[in-house]
Amino acid sequence: MTLTQNRFIGDPAGLALLRIALILIVMLTAGCSSSGYGWHVRTNSSPPSPTFNRAVFTQGSVAIFGALAPPRLLGSETGLDTILAQVLKTVAPSLKVITQQEVASLINRNDLANEYARMRNEALQSHLLDGGTLKKLGTAIGTRYVFQPKLIEFMQIMKDRWEMPPIALKVSRIRSSIMRLSLQLWDMQTGELLWASTAEASLESEAVGQDPIYFEDDARVTMGSMLADFTSGQTTSSYGPLNGLIDQLIQFPQPEKHKNTDNTEPR
Repeated sequence: MTLTQNRFIGDPAGLALLRIALILIVMLTAGCSSSGYGWHVRTNSSPPSPTFNRAVFTQGSVAIFGALAPPRLLGSETGLDTILAQVLKTVAPSLKVITQQEVASLINRNDLANEYARMRNEALQSHLLDGGTLKKLGTAIGTRYVFQPKLIEFMQIMKDRWEMPPIALKVSRIRSSIMRLSLQLWDMQTGELLWASTAEASLESEAVGQDPIYFEDDARVTMGSMLADFTSGQTTSSYGPLNGLIDQLIQFPQPEKHKNTDNTEPR
């Protein structure tokens, strides 16, 4: 323990400040919302195409292509398609979702990997999925509809809010993030873009610790907000913690830790 810390602890005023800091830590970590975040999402969605038959869609299945991302964010989009599948199962439980993992296997099995890769590369420039390739992929996958997610922007920010100077105790940190996503629904039989949405999300949390706002939490509320537009027919909307179903999307249960019973400790 340093001389500075000894003086701090021996000083009644210093002890009072330390007590206040500990109380603040408890208050901040307790949280006040179900998800623990303050968040806001703005969406801009198109109305569904006049040819889109929602009844046929809900009774059938929908595939998910791997997420796209511009070169500067390449790699950051990994897992976005998996999160979309999770959110779809929550907001539309009756819909059969063909995950990106299943899609990738079916594409490879039918020797369409090169055409799929070419279509994706072209889509980064044109924002279109080639109709001829879509038809082949739809036949291989065995479904008519496909969602195409894309990561446009993601930033994480962390800054100290309160600090106890004598011992450099970090009392509070503000964690925030900004995410922009787009989501398209395509008809693989006709090559028609049936629906499209873009969304910008901001999340913020004040707490103690080094954990940032996690990518998956951002993605869940952003995807949930866009899909809320899709299911309700809304176009320009705002969502926040009062939208309970979306707020709960970032509270998926953590996997249980199972003890390894194969190796028992010697007695």
